Amino acid sequence: MPARLILVRHGETAWSASGQHTGRTDIPLTDEGRAMARALGARLHRAPWRGLPDALVLTSPLSRARETCELAGFGARAVDRPELMEWDYGLYEGRTGVEIRKTEQPNWLIWRDGVPGGEKLSEVAARVDRLLAELNEEHGTPHPETTTMHCADRDVMIFAHGHLLRVLAARWLGLAPEYGQRLKLGTAALSVLSWEYGLPALEVWNDLSHLDTLADA
Repeated sequence: MPARLILVRHGETAWSASGQHTGRTDIPLTDEGRAMARALGARLHRAPWRGLPDALVLTSPLSRARETCELAGFGARAVDRPELMEWDYGLYEGRTGVEIRKTEQPNWLIWRDGVPGGEKLSEVAARVDRLLAELNEEHGTPHPETTTMHCADRDVMIFAHGHLLRVLAARWLGLAPEYGQRLKLGTAALSVLSWEYGLPALEVWNDLSHLDTLADA
C-alpha cells in the first residue's frame, strides 16, 4: 500500500475565483494560479519534502491540474489518469451555487441533490474507488503509460480538483462520499492522507501556508 497520498488541488482559474462550477471545461490557470503553483513547488522541493524523488506522480489530464503539476516541478514524472478528472457538472457547468439556488433549486446542495445531466456522486466515488483499489494492491497494477505502479510503501502525489479530492479523501477514510462536503479545500492546497495504527488517517488538510509568500510579495 502507498506510504502516503499527497494531494494537491490545482491553482486558481478565472472560474474558481468567481465560484463557477468547473467540471470538464478546460479552463487555464490565471497568473495568480501559476504563482500559486510555483510557490507550492518551491515548498515541495525544500526540506522535509526535497522533491519527493521516489514518489509516484499522477495528475488529472485537465490543463489546470496538469499545468499546476508542471509549474510545481513534477510534470516530467507525471502520469495522466482520467479517473482524476473533476466531477462532470452537466447542466450546472459554469454556474455558481448562488445562481443555481436563486434560479433553479432554492436549497440546492450538490452533495445531496447532485447535478442534472452530469455525474452522480456515486459515479465520482466509483472512479475514485477504482484508483484507490489499484494503489492499494501490494505490487500495483501495470498501466499503459507505465511499466508498473510500484506503489507499495511509496508516496503517491496526486494533482487534481476540489470536489474530486474531497471525495477521494472521504473514501480513503472509509466514509461515504457525501462526507467530502465537510472537507473544505482551497486552490493550490496541500493535503496528506496517511496511516495511524494501521488504519487510513487524515494527516494534513487544506494547508495553504506556502501561499503566504505571495501575500508578502
